[in-house]
Amino acid sequence: MPSLRQEFRFNDDFTVTPEIKQKFDEYGYIIVRGLLDKEELELITKAIESPDGLQKQRYSLNDPEQRPIDRVIWNHPGNDITGMLARSEKVAGTSEQLMGGEVYHYHSKLMMKEAKTGGRHMWHQDYGYWYHNGCLRPDMMTVFIPVDPCVKANGCLEILPGSHKYGRIEHKFGTILAEADLERVEAIKQQTSLVYVEMDPGDAVFFHCNILHSSGPNNSDLRRWVFLSAYNKATNNPVKKHHHPFYTPLKKVLNDAIRKCTVLTDITGKEFITPGTNSYIIKPPEEQP
Repeated sequence: MPSLRQEFRFNDDFTVTPEIKQKFDEYGYIIVRGLLDKEELELITKAIESPDGLQKQRYSLNDPEQRPIDRVIWNHPGNDITGMLARSEKVAGTSEQLMGGEVYHYHSKLMMKEAKTGGRHMWHQDYGYWYHNGCLRPDMMTVFIPVDPCVKANGCLEILPGSHKYGRIEHKFGTILAEADLERVEAIKQQTSLVYVEMDPGDAVFFHCNILHSSGPNNSDLRRWVFLSAYNKATNNPVKKHHHPFYTPLKKVLNDAIRKCTVLTDITGKEFITPGTNSYIIKPPEEQP
């Protein structure tokens, strides 16, 4: 895979240096290769594939072409191995260093595009949604960790580097998914270069909530499952009640807690988001409670 200027390699001494912070601020994202080692990746994969755990909360939403994207979304990290991952220094701690202050867990999710059938995500900003949740500032970010190879053929992440600097863009809200103003997106494309973020399992991309991103459909024979955790700065507590948490102190753990965790499928306290039982299905701002 080609090397990118904002690409770094994880090791036991990894920390956010001034160079890494500068790249994140400039491009709106960084890639960290090998964030999870082979053993950690095997444990996480076993946990998320288990029919006794997160898969019980799985549901599907369709893209505009009626192709499904399956997902599981939860608000609190919990004490299982996926919780250890979301609370770890190399995920949550790195997010704090990139954001420049304390963060809390806003939510985590699995996004699952099955081979041949998986749908696409339209161009959007995460803050296109989160702004309407009462988060006043774009002091938020997401960590995207594939458990399968993510390549162009199976609908990898697509990013417009530096697009976070254009601020929040108006989004068109449907019954399920939002899409950024395509006229504005096309204009921004003329000033930057689209990057297909191809990744190996266990790599990670840390990206700002205002970065424009999308992903194509999965027309390949390769499954594409991804684990994501979103974080909000403690100083950006939402001003209205919605389907994700207000500020909740995050109890970070050392990186070896992932490998040491023996609890793979305990979903206690995670507070899952499911259609019909909460406000996950986004409505236009004027229709929000």
